[in-house]
Amino acid sequence: MHTPLALVVDDEADILDLIRITLGRMQVAAVTALTVAEAKRQLERHRPDLCLTDLSLPDGSGLELLRHISTHYPELPVAMITAHGNMESAVAAMKAGAFDFVAKPVDLSALRTLVESALRLRGRSVPSDAPTGAESPLLGDSTAMQQIRALIIKLARTQAPVFITGESGTGKELAARQIHAQGPRRDGPFVPVNCGAIPHDLVESELFGHKKGSFSGAVADKDGLFQAACGGTLFLDELADLPLSAQVKLLRAIQEKCVRPVGAAREVAVDVRLISASHRDLAQEVTNGRFRQDLFYRINVIELRLPALRERPEDISLLAQHILQRLAADSDRAPLPLSDTALMALRCYPFPGNVRELENILERATALCEQSCIAVEDLYLPSQPLGVTGMGATGPRTLVDPARWNRPAAAQALGISVLSLNTRLVKLGLVPASNTPPATR
Repeated sequence: MHTPLALVVDDEADILDLIRITLGRMQVAAVTALTVAEAKRQLERHRPDLCLTDLSLPDGSGLELLRHISTHYPELPVAMITAHGNMESAVAAMKAGAFDFVAKPVDLSALRTLVESALRLRGRSVPSDAPTGAESPLLGDSTAMQQIRALIIKLARTQAPVFITGESGTGKELAARQIHAQGPRRDGPFVPVNCGAIPHDLVESELFGHKKGSFSGAVADKDGLFQAACGGTLFLDELADLPLSAQVKLLRAIQEKCVRPVGAAREVAVDVRLISASHRDLAQEVTNGRFRQDLFYRINVIELRLPALRERPEDISLLAQHILQRLAADSDRAPLPLSDTALMALRCYPFPGNVRELENILERATALCEQSCIAVEDLYLPSQPLGVTGMGATGPRTLVDPARWNRPAAAQALGISVLSLNTRLVKLGLVPASNTPPATR
């Protein structure tokens, strides 16, 4: 059996000895280096399974070594050893690709957890039991979705906090679950939390737990969601809804990797991978004084933006087919196909509710359709979607410049008359009646 090997880089002999002894008790061998140059020689000589490096070294920095490893040994997990309280350096290291960090003085329990997680990653860009891109629930053949699935694989290999942005219904929780499932914590719990659904006076108790008698109704000790997610991933959805008082405690939990239950005298160490999300613009929330700037800096180490459905209309056909197959399986019948005109209508619709709205539309159409094929009339698409007021530089579109359309060619491709096409466009609200040209156009 192969004995794991770690490279430990630090110019303090007592730190090297402490880490080497701790690793030895874990049956992990260690080679050491005092400088960046020596670390590079050890890398070439030994090809270790893990690297632990201090940020400040006599002949350079740990970031320089991290960049060297990322270029020449991309599969090697690197963890940074940082000065106590120097979170800015830790954040910078994780943005540069570090797997995780441990602060001085080194907490041996945290070090052991870090090493175990890193070694599970070694030699596997994607865990063997994790979904591949083709099997991912984040469906779509568009360039945007292919890039997102590739980025999720990379994000799964680091413990850096991830902030997922995107409109409601774009699949932020699905993305968070994929990051968890493809990472070394996949055997641990995935705990999703909708911050907006927790009453403000109970947020701290829900997140961090409480002691018996700490407030009215606290009849017993209770672990919080941080404790429930230990060894796994905590997903904080709609993070912008957290009250400022809870944001302060959340910031400390991220920085110190420990929480203090309400009414407790001591903090409790927690081992949690944090992923957060919001459909709001957190930078604007910071400007408006509703979100702490220091917390935003901590949680936004790596941002994953999920595109709106209207930004990838080429994926609508695949998504619709998948949804219709699932609906058919739930009702134990053959899936209903979409007519060409119904599919065209879906591709033209702006979907302010994104994939979630597409699911609702198709579920309704399946229930109401009386034919063997879903027609455009079965979709009941609103002429003015909720929340859509017109054209905008970044917002949904409902009305498109009809002068740019080649309606005869579109009608021919759909196998219908131009008059029929014009009638359907008006009915769908894609163009006003006044812009409908005569059938001979």
